[in-house]
Amino acid sequence: MTTTKPSAPAGHNSGLAQGTLDRRAVVRAILQDRKKLLVVTGLGSASYDAMAAGDHPRTFFLWGAMGGAAMVGMGLALAQPDEHVVVITGDGEQLMGLGSLATIGAQKVKNLSVVVLNNNHYGETGMQSSHTGLGVDLVGIAAAAGFSWSARLTDMAGVEALRPRLHRADGPGFACIQIAADEPTRVLPPRDGVYLKTRFRQSLGLAPI
Repeated sequence: MTTTKPSAPAGHNSGLAQGTLDRRAVVRAILQDRKKLLVVTGLGSASYDAMAAGDHPRTFFLWGAMGGAAMVGMGLALAQPDEHVVVITGDGEQLMGLGSLATIGAQKVKNLSVVVLNNNHYGETGMQSSHTGLGVDLVGIAAAAGFSWSARLTDMAGVEALRPRLHRADGPGFACIQIAADEPTRVLPPRDGVYLKTRFRQSLGLAPI
């Protein structure tokens, strides 16, 4: 796992090489032996990947609000400072919420990590090329926003090394994982928002509202 800093010259527009990692294998590895980890998933494929790895009461699946996953994760991390929170989302979803990275960095949310599954495409709207495929460096943006660590991962060894880091309070942290641009069969999580909210609160020992 390597940490990078922004270094591209002005006008730089060459995209990153397409990743090769299998997204389902990546998310399974991240959530393996998750213990008490709190997980927020961005809409679309990231939610399907987490569900394919196994439903869990401490996973909060977002069915909408594109661009909001990182901010939901930040609010949760601030409200539950003794818990470890990880946001798992896609590059398209995170690109819509770039301002959230600035807010998380400024707030120094130590118990929060943001993991972006980057396939350089907008998977939910027809696999159009996303801005990461055109040179936008999310790792560099996170570093410039003040994240304690930011990394680009291109192999499973890096993903395995990432897993224990998600259980440390040395954040905020940011990992961009280069995955292949494929579309595995959708594994849909529960759609009932009230049910998802209630079971998530109960997993934290909170009363339903």
